[in-house]
Amino acid sequence: MISKQQFNKELDLIIANAIREDIGDGDHTSLSCIPNDATGKAKLLVKDEGVIAGVEFAKMVFVYVDPSLEVETLINDGEEVKYGDVVFYVSGKSQSILMAERLVLNAMQRMSAIATKTKFFANLLEGTKTKVLDTRKTTPGIRALEKWAVKIGGGENHRFALYDMVMIKDNHIDFAGGITQAITKTKKYLAEKKLDIKIIVEARSLEEIEEILQNEGVYRILIDNFNYEDTRKAVEMIGDTCLTESSGGINEKTIREYAECGVDFISSGALTHSVYNMDLSLKAVD
Repeated sequence: MISKQQFNKELDLIIANAIREDIGDGDHTSLSCIPNDATGKAKLLVKDEGVIAGVEFAKMVFVYVDPSLEVETLINDGEEVKYGDVVFYVSGKSQSILMAERLVLNAMQRMSAIATKTKFFANLLEGTKTKVLDTRKTTPGIRALEKWAVKIGGGENHRFALYDMVMIKDNHIDFAGGITQAITKTKKYLAEKKLDIKIIVEARSLEEIEEILQNEGVYRILIDNFNYEDTRKAVEMIGDTCLTESSGGINEKTIREYAECGVDFISSGALTHSVYNMDLSLKAVD
């Protein structure tokens, strides 16, 4: 993953672009019917159940829109919530609360759904050494939010993007002329560019794993679309040479058995691409 500093920069870009997209030259509804000096208070109300995520992001949004807004937090990121819970109160200029409302809700609804699904998967792995990973199958423009939500839910982040880790997959291997050629060319490229990033190589068969193991410098082997028996064989072959990761259509019914094959990680695109937003609302308080 990228550095904390770069991650925070991504969050700043998300907020700036989302506010630009939503407000444009002004929230004319609020500007027209609410006095500029009017103040109010609102609550973040839960109308669902699961794991809440995005509280800290919401605070960043409020600060961006109006640093004078004050937030009273009742429930923190990563905590279980149920219907009727109040996560936080925000108070200050009414116009400012309304300008921030939609971005806060959109982000928290999606982040909470991802955190809830990740927690469900992580619980299925309890008692094993296996960790669940996200992927790059994220919503364009808000990847940082979705990966943050995975962490809140108890998962681990894979690479952030194409630039912070090398992942040699089937197409790379085929275009490069084979596994050894792809790894050799990659290591040469990284040395020439003075890049200190890790290398993951995908294997489609036990024979490919044998070839990968003949090359040094591989951080993790991606055991892709293997059945249980071959996954166990692959883990045994790899041993302590490098880390292992299973992927490819793994779901809640199969994840535990893949974990029991001994892999270090299981990656799942479903954590971010197959979720239903948590129902949340921001309601004015009398």
